[in-house]
Amino acid sequence: MTTAGFRTLRPHALRSLRGLLPWHDRLLTVDPRSGYLASLDPLSDDTRILNPETTHYLQDVGGWSLEGDALWFTDREQVYVSYVHREAGLWQLAEPVLALTLDDQAEGIVKRGEWLYISSQGRGCIWVIRVTDGKVVQTWRTPGVGISQLAVLEEKLWLCDNIEQTLYQLNWQTGQVELAVLTPYESPVGLAQWRGRYYVAYAGEEPYIRDEPNASQSLQLGFRDRVLVHPLSFQYYPEGQYTLSNGYVLELSYVEEWCPLEEVDLAQVEWRIALPATTHRQRLRRVEPVGLPFTLEEEAGQPVAVFRFDRLTQRQGLIFGWRAELEVFSIKYQIPEHPEVPPLEPELQQQYLVDDDELSMDEPIIRAAAREAVVGAETFPEQLLAIRNYVYDRLRYHMRSTIDPPHIALQRGTGSCGEYVGIMLALLRLNGIACRTVGRYKCPKNPELLGVPLFPQFNHVWLEVYWPGRGWLPIESNTDHLPERPWLQPQRFFLGLAWYHLELGRGIRFERLRLPDGSRPELGLGDLAINHIRCILHEEIAPPTPPDT
Repeated sequence: MTTAGFRTLRPHALRSLRGLLPWHDRLLTVDPRSGYLASLDPLSDDTRILNPETTHYLQDVGGWSLEGDALWFTDREQVYVSYVHREAGLWQLAEPVLALTLDDQAEGIVKRGEWLYISSQGRGCIWVIRVTDGKVVQTWRTPGVGISQLAVLEEKLWLCDNIEQTLYQLNWQTGQVELAVLTPYESPVGLAQWRGRYYVAYAGEEPYIRDEPNASQSLQLGFRDRVLVHPLSFQYYPEGQYTLSNGYVLELSYVEEWCPLEEVDLAQVEWRIALPATTHRQRLRRVEPVGLPFTLEEEAGQPVAVFRFDRLTQRQGLIFGWRAELEVFSIKYQIPEHPEVPPLEPELQQQYLVDDDELSMDEPIIRAAAREAVVGAETFPEQLLAIRNYVYDRLRYHMRSTIDPPHIALQRGTGSCGEYVGIMLALLRLNGIACRTVGRYKCPKNPELLGVPLFPQFNHVWLEVYWPGRGWLPIESNTDHLPERPWLQPQRFFLGLAWYHLELGRGIRFERLRLPDGSRPELGLGDLAINHIRCILHEEIAPPTPPDT
């Protein structure tokens, strides 16, 4: 299950990337900022510029494709073809010839026989064009909202979307999505196969701390280009209709430091802390105590660490918690084109369609929002997406120390992840869709930092909806809109989650105290102890093979 033998490529001197192709024992890519056509050695990071005399031809290209000696590429609304002459390891590009002018800016391009497949973010489509006369014979809607590149792997058509963080396998005849795979890094811009392994190119920015000795504050936050090519591993599970991709063996520690803010004296205390859940995308390997021993119990099918204290007073010095090793993967569920959804089971209606957590389901503003959100949405997945987008459009993310009821947060127009979840729960349940809160933490998304302690800055929750006949499926709570383009509505975490979403205590309270008489202490958990959370990524692993393959 490991990805041993394959490494991350970090090309030298390239600032941006577009597309990826196998070529002999190397990989080809284009840096549109410099116009470089570059070859990469996956074993050593050796980077070679193949077109030193003709870099100006490939500056600002949107996408490119190579068929024989013909290099096809897009440049805004134009499609060009340039013929390649190879000599002494270098490529001489003939002056490009204009082949097509399109109705909007184009990016990805694939040439396959007599057909061109060209993607356009502006139009949100893929054009299928006959080369002989330049006629558009089909127009497909793109599955995502970002800039997309196209590729052919094992006679399958693939699209990678830089905003969606997703690769889509498309049907050659209809353009329908046959498979969707979340990538471990953001901003994928190319896909290729090399020596039996899929590789994905990424291009974006990363923050870093730079030293400015002459500035009043010598350490300053900056941003720099980040380009890399990383192996991709995925498996499709037809029984559950989902795909798992690149995972990690992750060490998660949760430790409480006893530190009450006021005088306290508690006797016979039982302190319960839930452990990581086992799901389709997450598996608990082992767990051990930190600070003090615990008893492992089960609550509603979930493992819980139980710490018992004869007495707790203000002046004690204690730490206690657990360290768990788990496997986590990214998951993406498939959405059928014409889904048939059976009625919701009566027991789920009684449990998950009621206001059991101050969801304001009787408030006029919430009831009106529930009706308004689903106008025009007919199928079950359309209703899910419509409600999610309705909440995303009406709230801006704002970190808060308290969580207000949904009617207050919706009227205010800002909220934290807990308030997003509350509004979504209310609107979904009022539309007859069973749902619940899950989650707990997000590991900092730095998969390149193996073995380095990573500290989540805050806890995080999202929600699951129950799809009758399929089970519980995830929807991210926080808005995934882009601040500079708020009208775009990515769906990367709609019925999907990245590897860095960590779920603890599914369906039960994560942490609570029990006293002998069943009462609760006057101080809340946050006033009694300080929690310390740490993640360490130990190893990247491939998803397990489905049982029937």
